[in-house]
Amino acid sequence: MATHLLVDGYNLVGSAGMAVSAGSGRLEEARETLLKSLARYRQRKGHAITVVFDGWQGGLGAEHREFQSGVEVVYSKRGERADQVIQRLARLYGKDCAVVSSDHEIINAARAAGAFVIGAPEFRAKLLDRPSGTPALAFKELDRGEVDIVKRSKEKGGNPRKLPKAQRKRKHQLKEF
Repeated sequence: MATHLLVDGYNLVGSAGMAVSAGSGRLEEARETLLKSLARYRQRKGHAITVVFDGWQGGLGAEHREFQSGVEVVYSKRGERADQVIQRLARLYGKDCAVVSSDHEIINAARAAGAFVIGAPEFRAKLLDRPSGTPALAFKELDRGEVDIVKRSKEKGGNPRKLPKAQRKRKHQLKEF
């Protein structure tokens, strides 16, 4: 299972509703907040984490890497997008990594490389240590006994209360994170 997390930094910042303009100081503040959250997550779960930020417009001529609280931070070089760096790293790690992004281009490339993909909002809930998926009132109608029995056609087989195999597999993979 995936042991190395590749995080699309600005994509995750944007999923939290913290999207700000590149010229403001709030962008740096949002980046620092994300790095602190990832460091706490790393201590809790023990996964190696690499977070990639864009440096293609104002970055250095070469890719810049640094470590902050055990989290590897990569700034792409000038002229290269963070998406390209993440795709390259996903090909390098293959099945041994999970990619956190909601960017379709990155998702497709990561899946092609065999990496496990977690959407930014889904990972954000895990990062904040909240259960993701269903809201608190999702099963309220079951509590009141207002269950409508759905009649399935005769050609359908299997347990109607059991999730499909693909969803069960994904749920099992997500438990690691």
